[in-house]
Formats: sequence, structure tokens, C-alpha cells
Amino acid sequence: MARNRTSTEGNMNGRTFSDPRELLDCLDSLVKDIIELERGCSAELAAVPPEHRDSLGNLVHYLALRRRDLRDPQHALAALGLSSLGRAESHVLGNIDAVRRALAALAGLPAPAASTAAVALHRGADLLHRNTTRLLGPAPAGREVRIMVTMPSEAATNPQLVRELVATGMDVMRINCAHDDEAAWAAMIENLRAADRERPRRILMDVEGPKLRTGPILAGPQVVSWNPPRDDVGSLLRPAAIWITRIERPTAPAGILPDATVQLPAEFVDALRPGMKVKFTDHPGRARFVTVTAVEPGGVIAQSSHSAYITPGVKLVVDSEPQVSCVISQLPAIVGVIELRAGDQLIVTADPEPGRAAVRDESGRVISPARISLSPRQIFSDLRAGHRVLLDDGKATGLVEKVEGQSATLRITRCRGGRFKLGPEKGINLPDTILNLPALSEDDARHLPFIAAHADMIGFSFVQRPEDIDLLRESLVRAGKPDLGLVLKIETAAAFSRLPELLMSAMRSPVVGVMIARGDLATQIGYERLAEVQEEILWICEAAHVPVIWATQVLETLAKKGLPSRSEITDAAMGERAECVMLNKGPFVLDAVRVLDDILHRMSGHQSKKRSMLRPLSIATGFGPMQPIR
Repeated sequence: MARNRTSTEGNMNGRTFSDPRELLDCLDSLVKDIIELERGCSAELAAVPPEHRDSLGNLVHYLALRRRDLRDPQHALAALGLSSLGRAESHVLGNIDAVRRALAALAGLPAPAASTAAVALHRGADLLHRNTTRLLGPAPAGREVRIMVTMPSEAATNPQLVRELVATGMDVMRINCAHDDEAAWAAMIENLRAADRERPRRILMDVEGPKLRTGPILAGPQVVSWNPPRDDVGSLLRPAAIWITRIERPTAPAGILPDATVQLPAEFVDALRPGMKVKFTDHPGRARFVTVTAVEPGGVIAQSSHSAYITPGVKLVVDSEPQVSCVISQLPAIVGVIELRAGDQLIVTADPEPGRAAVRDESGRVISPARISLSPRQIFSDLRAGHRVLLDDGKATGLVEKVEGQSATLRITRCRGGRFKLGPEKGINLPDTILNLPALSEDDARHLPFIAAHADMIGFSFVQRPEDIDLLRESLVRAGKPDLGLVLKIETAAAFSRLPELLMSAMRSPVVGVMIARGDLATQIGYERLAEVQEEILWICEAAHVPVIWATQVLETLAKKGLPSRSEITDAAMGERAECVMLNKGPFVLDAVRVLDDILHRMSGHQSKKRSMLRPLSIATGFGPMQPIR
């Protein structure tokens, strides 16, 4: 529905409020705006179930409140020792009514009548707590914020990992349906249920949504290479590890991380023993050898102290009795890439033919620009000149110069480091384009029955319009689970700009939440706006009493490398303002869960949403007039 501005909206900055009566008039006018907007949303309010009606009404009240610039009235209210409405999200009219009563008392006027649609302070907090528990399950002892963990593939085959995640503090298991398959997901869930008998954890399953990807690229040469790491003065730090394997067994055993893999005939590999040297002349014509150090099932591990490039036709020889040798006939081709620089043109097309780099003449002048396919092909119907295309999740930006049928010409305007290598199957973002794509892909629709049968909530990726939510709701009805928890993943500029309308539609479902998918969202809106936008999402959702999941790159360095950065510790602490914090997978994810659990326990005594909690501080209780400051 259209949201018409009222005549009393506008900027109140620059006005001096010298008398409580003026402030009371200001708030009375604000209440009239709120009631008027609520009347205009009567159809939306009637469409939600009764348990969400007060919450949706409060969201409407908050939207009316934030249509004005109230900074000067806020300063005047604070000067009088009254609430400045800065923490009114969950109880807008209740807060305004309390301030109006106080102003009337200061002005010697009768107390104004309470607003009939007001949500009281404690009721707002209770509604948010109820909705959070219904979506995410009961809170653990000592903290209100839940911890969600994205499952690695290993969680399907390693019950001990899942047990340790549960014991360490995981409250919600997240399964990303873009990875693995239904058999693996079922194993993950079985491992969880075996580990969480005392307090069953909730399960979120994310559907992938439409896949916006680059297409294939012409493959590079067939070559295997390695280069042992060296220090700044060229001294060898460690030899390169080479996995020499039978052709039918290319994957190295668990725990072995080779620098290169060479697939050779079984009779050659089976003849290798520790201590043997495999000699060859590499592609640049250099005499090289590798030394076998260990025999493993399916192959051997060898070491090399020198760099080497192996191509088809290279002969490998082992000086043994009898002598063993083989000629490499075929190797995997290097995955093709397209190198781009700022100012380059790039043709993107629906044609699935493999992409290629630009064709240049002897002087380096471009004869034919680089080209690559994008999918799905329907995006070209919505793409327009002037739209931005973010390549490889924002590592490079192209501006559409023209669209011709099923192809478009981009001009690269920005790329990291001045040069950028674009590969196949890389994600793209279209922040300026409203895509008329189905919200659920064919894969999503195929997996919905499994999700409905096993999950407590579904993560709805790349939702953009209320109609998308209607489609998912209809699909869940057909799958026999209309009451499945619904989590809107806010990861596009379109979703953020339409968040109130999306919530109005989503709240027709009994259990609702919002995930701030900060990775894709930052790519779409620009990293410089992320802090502001995530604050706005938190405010809007608190006004609707909808729980929020704080997601993407929380303690990312710790989870992946074992040691956190200072800034991500602060970021994790800020997550206490949400109802749940999500960790992504990584080799050190257990450490990340432990650290996050400790941070959230500590922060729970200091802050609740935007409100600072005045618990005793050790630096204050230890300070006194008789104690010197050291």
C-alpha cells in the first residue's frame, strides 16, 4: 500500500523547546501521526495472526516515529531528566505516553489519556523473548544470546565433532543446503540428536535461492607445479610435499596436505619405496628429482627442495633394479581465468560457450574484449545501462555500458590491487537490478520436503519481495509444514529497502526471524554503509519483536586460522545486541565457539539491546578515597 506522508512530518531541528507544554504539543502531534499511519495499515494488521498483531502495530508506530527528525526534542527531554525516546523500539507508544504524562505533570496539566494501541515497556521485552524462544529454543544458562554454527561436511561423518560443539556452547545447528546432499544432512541431524538429549538444539536449513554465477572459461595448459617456500633471503623453509598416486585414486589421504598431486600409472606408483629418487627434466629443461619419504594407501609421499613444472611428455625415471620409468601422457588442465584491469571492457552473455581473455595485437591493443557467460540467462531482461555488476562477490566492479539482447558490455571501474583474475563459478551481485527470478530454485523446491520434515526453521536466501514470501509459504503448505520457522536472510539492497514490507508479510507465519547476512549485504550496499545498515535492521526488528541472527565473518580469523584479530573480538561483542550470533565453519571452530560463549556471557551483564546495564564494575568497586590510584 502507498505510504503517504502526513502534514506534520518533517524536520524539527533548529527549534528550541523552552517549555514542557511545547514538548507535550510535539509529542501529541507525533501520536496523531502514529495513529494515522496505523489506520492506513489496517489491512496488513488484520492479515497477521493475533499473537503478532501488537508486534506489527508497534512496528508501524516505530516507522511513524522515525519519519520525523526528533533530535532537538530529544535534547530538550534529556535536559528535563526524561526519556529521550532513544530506546523506544520495542514499546513506542508506551514510551511516548510515559513521557507525555511526565511533561503534563511538569506543566501542571491533567495527565493525557493513554493510547489504546500502546505496547508497554515490559510487554515489548516479553514479546521479543517469547518470539526468540519459539524460533531459537530456550536460552542457555548465563546468556540470552544463542550461538549458531554452520556445519562442515565433516559433521556428517564425525559424531565427536558435533558432540564437542554441543558441549562447548552451540545452541543452533545451521545446514547450508548449497553444500553436501540429503544423506549428509540426515547424518548431521542424527549426530546432533545423539548429542543434545538434555536440551534439544534447533536446526536451521538454508535454501540457496537463485544462483548468480560466472560460467566456464577456456582451460589453461596441462601442468602440475610446485614451489617450496623460502625466507626473504632465499633459504629453504621446508621441502614441497608431492602426493604421487594411482590414476584412479587422486585424493590424498586425510591429514596429508600436499603442495602438488601427480597421478601416474599404478605399476609405476606400486614400485616406489621410501628413499627412492624419481628423476626427470621439467618443462623449462631443468634436471629435477623428488625423494619418496612414505608409502600410503593409494600412493606415496615425496619431497622436493626445488621448484618444478611438469607437462605431458615428461619422462620419470627411478634408478632401481630393474629400472622403473614412465612418460606422463595427460595431466589436469589449469582452471582458466580472465585477467582484468580497471578500464577494461568485459562482454557478459547468456551464451554458455566458455569464456576467454581479451585478444590483443602485438602492441598490446585490445582487438576483442574478454567475454564470459553469466547465469541464469533471465538476468539480461532486467539488466540496464548504468547498473553495477559486482564480480566474484565484489572483488571487481563493472558498470553496464549497453545491453543488447542476451549480452551486455561492462566497463571495469574498480578491482582490488589494480588487477583481478576472474574465474568460473564465481558469485555475482547486481545491487541496482530488481531481478524477476523465482525466489526458490528447482533445487530448493526439490529439497523442501526434506527440510520440512527435519528442520525447525528455513533460511530464505535472497528474498526481495513480499511475493517471494508468499511463494515459500505456499510451498511449505504443500510440504505439510506451514508452521515451519521462517528466517529472512537480508543480503541484498532490495531486501533492506523493503524490510518493513517483508516483515509485514513474514509475520503472517507463526514463527519468524531475520538474519543479517553481512557478507553479501556489504557487497551490495558498500562496506562503508554496513555499520549504519545493520543498526537500522536491529532497530526495525526489535520494533517488530522479531529475533535477529548476527551473521557472516564473526570470529572468522579465529575459526579459520586459530587466532582472532582485535577488531573481530569487538565485532563479536557487538553481536550481543542480536538474539543469535552465527559462526561459520573452520578448522578451529570449537575455539571460536568457546571464545564467543565467553564474550556473550561477559557482555550479557553490560548490555541489553541498546540499553547499557549498570552492573558493578571492578574498576569502580576497587576505587576509593583511601586507595591510591596506581
